[in-house]
Amino acid sequence: MRNSQLDLVLPRRSTFRYKSTALLLAASIGSLSALEPPVHVLMLSLDGIHALDVARYVAANPSSSLAYLVSHGVNYTTASSARPADSFPGMLALATGGSPSSTGVYFDLSYDRSLWPPGITSGPTGAVVEFNENVTLDSTRLDGGGGLNPAKLPRDPRRGGAVVYPHDYLRVNTIFEVVKAAGYRTAWSDKHLTDEIVQGPSGNGVDDLFVLEIAGNNAFGTSITKSLDATKAFDDIKVQGILNQINGLDHTGVSTVGVPALFGMNFQAISVGQRLQTNKTIKGKTPTGAAAGPGGYLDGTGTPSFLLLDALNHTDASLGMIIDALRSKSLLDSTYIILTAKHGQAPIDPTKLKIVSNTAIPSLIDPSVVKVSLTSGDDAALLWLADQAQTTAAVSVLQQNQPAVSIQEIWSGERLKLHFPDPLQDPRTPDIIAIGIPGTIYAAKASKIAEHGGFSDDDNNVPIIISHPKLGPQTITSAVRTAQVAPTILQLLGLSPFSLQAVVKEKTTVLPGFESIQVAQPAFFATGVPSSTIQLSDGQTRFTLSGASLQSFTIQASSDLLMWTSIGTNSLLVSGSTSVEDPHAVNFTNRFYRALITP
Repeated sequence: MRNSQLDLVLPRRSTFRYKSTALLLAASIGSLSALEPPVHVLMLSLDGIHALDVARYVAANPSSSLAYLVSHGVNYTTASSARPADSFPGMLALATGGSPSSTGVYFDLSYDRSLWPPGITSGPTGAVVEFNENVTLDSTRLDGGGGLNPAKLPRDPRRGGAVVYPHDYLRVNTIFEVVKAAGYRTAWSDKHLTDEIVQGPSGNGVDDLFVLEIAGNNAFGTSITKSLDATKAFDDIKVQGILNQINGLDHTGVSTVGVPALFGMNFQAISVGQRLQTNKTIKGKTPTGAAAGPGGYLDGTGTPSFLLLDALNHTDASLGMIIDALRSKSLLDSTYIILTAKHGQAPIDPTKLKIVSNTAIPSLIDPSVVKVSLTSGDDAALLWLADQAQTTAAVSVLQQNQPAVSIQEIWSGERLKLHFPDPLQDPRTPDIIAIGIPGTIYAAKASKIAEHGGFSDDDNNVPIIISHPKLGPQTITSAVRTAQVAPTILQLLGLSPFSLQAVVKEKTTVLPGFESIQVAQPAFFATGVPSSTIQLSDGQTRFTLSGASLQSFTIQASSDLLMWTSIGTNSLLVSGSTSVEDPHAVNFTNRFYRALITP
């Protein structure tokens, strides 16, 4: 039997470009039942941080933990978060690989024309969907009073009026559900009780879910988000949970459960350091000097204020504790650390700040013409109308008053449908999105100097860094999205990215450098330039080979396309994805690869 082959050309040990007429994507892989994962993935969301913040901090602090992650990682410098850049769609992009188009989640305060309001189980539909601190049993407490209050949650006519919890609202599955279904342990820690939405539609995707209520007060009665020190202490609680999990325990440190295959947390200190107009001590007192505020940035180049630098330093120290813990448990070499953010924060330039009342936009629309069912947003205004037939009339009024209410763009009708589903067909899509001029915050009062939830670069340009001790520093400047993190995580864990419904629906790709070479019979041929390898710190090349079914391959390498030698093992069984390394790549200027399909 003659062997088929797949030639993979890597100029200067770089990456591939496919040239194929028979490309078959592996849509599924064999089920993994082992409880011990081949690798671990730790995802850390530093909410509010910009790619610019990382670049400046690393340059000023070359011995920092952030610098370590960058020096051993692939750094995507033009990554964008979900839009609108709110925490809910931002987190769901990371967890599902999708945008609001597939998740159905636009903000933590939104509207659904197909649901009943809280406590209502009959009659016309149309409900405000509030998934923030206001739906806890007691929002002043760190534990939210012990849970969510079902009396404040909407009802679903399709389920006989059942309460709609956040995870019920999500339309697609999550990475946590996929990883758990593969037999591996999952864990996540976040800032609101409503962040249980990451459980996914099944309601049980996360084995060890640790959610606290950041809107609550600490032990001294201080509102956590009014004090940077209180927020740092809030982060510290969750960091300790991560350290416990690294030790093979649950987040409480009580039960021995094993290290999760997928785990992580969000940090809030940077976000609070960016937003504080005035700061309080951890006990609620007013500090003196620069510690009193304001936070944010000193200028348009991103120079951090005293408070923001304090937040960055504290978060960096926490990263160092996590890295050290992984190293002490001999887990660092088997763990990919993914550092990113649900959203950025705007504005960076303090001279661009403009506070506009959050009632200014809806008050322009005459309720006798059309009632606004809900307006939501911070750096943009999302409007749901009671009578969608009056959308054009409402837009006309807003257009006439754009400068007065600091509107840069108005999306509705065909323009809106370029980005999101048709609001006439999807009960959750806003009828109008009014995007503020960069630096605009729509708020009831001028208590914050930065916010998120918009569409500007300051809101959206967040870092994505995938770090591993064996990776050399690599910078990728091509545009990517945080939604690509989700399929990449599954790829790293040897699971199929196509297990995510949003990935299939939106055709979300794995991040550049981590794509797999997909193999099927008949094999296809590839020559050309970079697209899917990463370079290790010792000069080796690593790429991923994926097969649609159990198949044996021999991986060979050449420097001239004439003489071929086997690398690594003589044969490689592939069902799903397998990582391949070339220990001799450092010795060659050009290196070419092929996979021979063997009998």
